[in-house]
Amino acid sequence: MWVVNMIEISQLTKKFDSFTAVDDLSFKVAEGEVLGFLGPNGAGKSTTMKVITGFLAPTHGSVTVDGHNIATDPIAVKSLIGYLPEGAPSYPDMTTLEFLDFIAEVRGFTGEEKQRRIQKVIDDVELGSVCHKTIDTLSKGFKRRVGLAQAIIHDPKVLILDEPTDGLDPNQKHHVRQLIRNLAKDKIVIISTHILEEVSAVCSRAIIIARGRILADGTPKELEARSAYHGAVSIRLTEDFDLPAALAGDPDVREIEQVGDSGRHFILLPVAGRHLFNKVSEKSQNGHWPVAEFHMVEGLLEDYFRHVTQDSALANAGSISTEQQG
Repeated sequence: MWVVNMIEISQLTKKFDSFTAVDDLSFKVAEGEVLGFLGPNGAGKSTTMKVITGFLAPTHGSVTVDGHNIATDPIAVKSLIGYLPEGAPSYPDMTTLEFLDFIAEVRGFTGEEKQRRIQKVIDDVELGSVCHKTIDTLSKGFKRRVGLAQAIIHDPKVLILDEPTDGLDPNQKHHVRQLIRNLAKDKIVIISTHILEEVSAVCSRAIIIARGRILADGTPKELEARSAYHGAVSIRLTEDFDLPAALAGDPDVREIEQVGDSGRHFILLPVAGRHLFNKVSEKSQNGHWPVAEFHMVEGLLEDYFRHVTQDSALANAGSISTEQQG
């Protein structure tokens, strides 16, 4: 029977002395998914990745990859995983080619197969210009790309990438994101990132965590739809015009935000469940408003991210205060 490649995290907890970095985390990731793992600094993202890859042992709970438990069958799990850790550690005195040769041998490749795999990742990640340079002389961006090359050299079923585009210029980011999309067709990819545009560009699903707990789980579009800006309308005017007065008393407009200092750009936020676009478009035409630009705002992932993580931080502060009073 064909088994779908899957990662299953069940009640995962990781403590360091009295500090709980990961707190009862449970989720599954199936083949073909690109999961964006989001959270503020110290949320537990990197710790979770280190437990999944076997670099850290869980305090409680379990991680299975394609049916193999990381605690009881670590070699089988690690053979399935390609891992780009935070900071892309490597051997700085090796050249790029020497390092990839070393990694290929560690993964068990020899002869023509080893050379084929090395050449493929050099081409895929565009490392040809730095093959014979020592890693310590490379820019941060190239070091990151060398780290990505070693992670994919054995064509793993699972890719765990911690900040994969950190330090890359816009062209390099575009190339790496396209590579991730291509790799994801028959793999599981988990990306930890603080770059929210990366989630919208690459990921099919996103999990937001804070203080080691899941706060939200859904597609980027679903999370954007939870933003206060979902369904909002952006209006940019060609000349001064009292837009708030023109919309005064409208039961569908919850709030009007002025953007910038020009006094000519506004965001109209709808009452929950209401639709503004057609109604405001009709009003603007009938009233001959001096409109230069008019479009729907789909929702902002950044806004929703701030909302849920700030609420979590406030709730945590409240519980700490209550415990201290008690």
